[in-house]
Amino acid sequence: MSLPIKLISTDFDGTLFAEFENPPVPRKLQEMLANLQAQGVRWVINTGRDLSSLLETLGRSHLSVKPDYLVLVEREIYMRKNNEYIPHTEWNDACTRAHAELFRRVRGDLHALAAWVHKRFPAIIYDDVFSPFCFIADKLADADKIHEYLNTYCETVPHLTVVRNDVYARFSHDAFNKGSALAEIGGRHGIGSNHTFAAGDHLNDLPMLSRQYAHYLVAPHNAIDTVKATVRNQNGYISSFSQGHGVADGLEHFLR
Repeated sequence: MSLPIKLISTDFDGTLFAEFENPPVPRKLQEMLANLQAQGVRWVINTGRDLSSLLETLGRSHLSVKPDYLVLVEREIYMRKNNEYIPHTEWNDACTRAHAELFRRVRGDLHALAAWVHKRFPAIIYDDVFSPFCFIADKLADADKIHEYLNTYCETVPHLTVVRNDVYARFSHDAFNKGSALAEIGGRHGIGSNHTFAAGDHLNDLPMLSRQYAHYLVAPHNAIDTVKATVRNQNGYISSFSQGHGVADGLEHFLR
């Protein structure tokens, strides 16, 4: 295959998918992805959503093309087999064990961390099956300050990191993220970072928006400034189009 791109990784909300548009994934992009898949390129949706949320939204979107892989909650890998997505058991089991061990070490500190946040901000603190400490801030400025405080705490706990998107964030293990999951998928097919394309718009996309994991980097017009700067500083492409239109523009740019 002579194409320079052999593996495509796209964030979902705000990058591939726009709820307010009809269709929410541009037809041009769907056609491009289908054409590239027909030539052997593999496509990954790399998202913070869980499986049921993503599949329900994909179903409502009536896409004409299906991703070959899903990376869910920024770390779990699922592979398409016919019309089903099955877990990459070896990776997902290792991910689950690593998070369980990490979260056991921090559980004793969670009450104090929540108390610090509640004393200063009207944020919602909760736990779920993916993390024992998650927050939803009232506004971006509050999220920035909480994020900064939690980052300082993470410096005291090996492998603990904060995964954030807009006003939402959660604790996670730094070895399992959108970038490392993408590398695992590429490794299954002998595809290195030099043949990998990645597009994203927010902070949780930064791990995959790195030359370590992808040579062809794209930020759509609606991406936050931090993402645009990260992509620009690595000679990536900043599209003048938003969401899926920007991804299509980025693919055209690098395949031209």
